[in-house]
Formats: sequence, C-alpha cells, structure tokens
Amino acid sequence: MDTASLLAVCRVHQLLPDPGSVGVTAIDKRPVDGPVRVHKLGLHGDIQASRIHHGGEDQALYAYSQDDADYWAAELHRELPPGVFGENLRITGISASNAIIGERWKIGLDVEVEVTSPRVPCATFQRRMDVPHWVKRFGEAGRVGAYLRVIRTGTIQAGDHIHRIFVPTHGVTIGQWFSDPTVEDMEALRDADADGEIRLQPEYHEYFEKLQRRLGV
Repeated sequence: MDTASLLAVCRVHQLLPDPGSVGVTAIDKRPVDGPVRVHKLGLHGDIQASRIHHGGEDQALYAYSQDDADYWAAELHRELPPGVFGENLRITGISASNAIIGERWKIGLDVEVEVTSPRVPCATFQRRMDVPHWVKRFGEAGRVGAYLRVIRTGTIQAGDHIHRIFVPTHGVTIGQWFSDPTVEDMEALRDADADGEIRLQPEYHEYFEKLQRRLGV
C-alpha cells in the first residue's frame, strides 16, 4: 500500500515541573539518534508522568505528521521541531490525523502498530506551547495526531519506511471522530469492533453511551 517515512523518534528529555495534579510532566520529548526499541508500552526509555490520562497499551505511542506541524508553524510563525507536540513519532507521507481508526502500519523491518484514538489536548499541552486558547485552537483545527497500539515489537529509527498494511472498511478517521462524531460513525465503529475488524479501546464504548444520551438516540 502507501509508503511513508519516520522523520524522528522522540522520547522524554527531562521531567519538567508542572502546576497540574501530578506536579511534573513528561511532555518534553526530543529526537534520539540511532535505533530505539519499541515494546508494548511504547519506546524504551520513555515515560508518562500521568498514567491516568496517558500511556498504556492503547496509547503506547503518539504520532504526529509533518504536514500538520508545518500548518502550525505557519500559524504560529515559529519552528516546531520533532517532539514539541509531545509526540514519539514525527512522520511524513502519511497523515496521523486522517488515519482510519484501526488501520495498521509497519515501521522499519519488524514493528507493527495500530491507530487507536485521537489525542485530546489538555492544559499541560497549552502550558507547553504557551499559546493563548491553545487547547481550543488545536482541537478546532482537527490536526490532533493519533495514538498507536503496538502489535509487534522491535526496533525503529529515523529514516525507516512506514507501510500502511491494513485499512478497515468503516472509513471513520481520527480527525472525523475527534471533531464531529455522528451516530453513523459510532455505529460503523461498533459494527467493525463486533465483527473483529478492529479492536476499540474501552473508552470508545463509554463515549458511545454519552453520545447516544446527548443526541437522544
């Protein structure tokens, strides 16, 4: 299928003080040289300060596309190097924000990942970017990037090719689900999950119930 590439592999550089509930944040991700081992919980040597809202097997990696970074660089009139969004993978030639939920990528020779869910911007991210109303602005643009589940572990490094090896038929994208989820989208995802085409993380089913109550269906 499609071929893209990995521009940078980023992991935590240092924990920074943060006024949030945890007291520190691991959002300061920076590129690392050479091969990096990928396990079920993410990159070797990377951490998440808030395990309640980040990490776990369903959010093992966070990918952000260079096209989206370029959009924000033009909007904010500043350079936005790999890692600045807190991403583990800066990618090019493939859109994380427009990926189909449940699609799978092969990175390098042996790592396989699955697109699980959109990134939900938070106050820590706003403090990191130091942009007024950043959470609202980032969310409204829909360029949120995607969390990934690790299906097959291995080693990756900058320059590796990314191959899109499986695309579900339901058609619901990360950005679509984040920005404007509909009942039709919900039913398509639920059916795909029930049929075994994709495996939704538990939070989706909780959101389905909220969406149904909100829309009165």
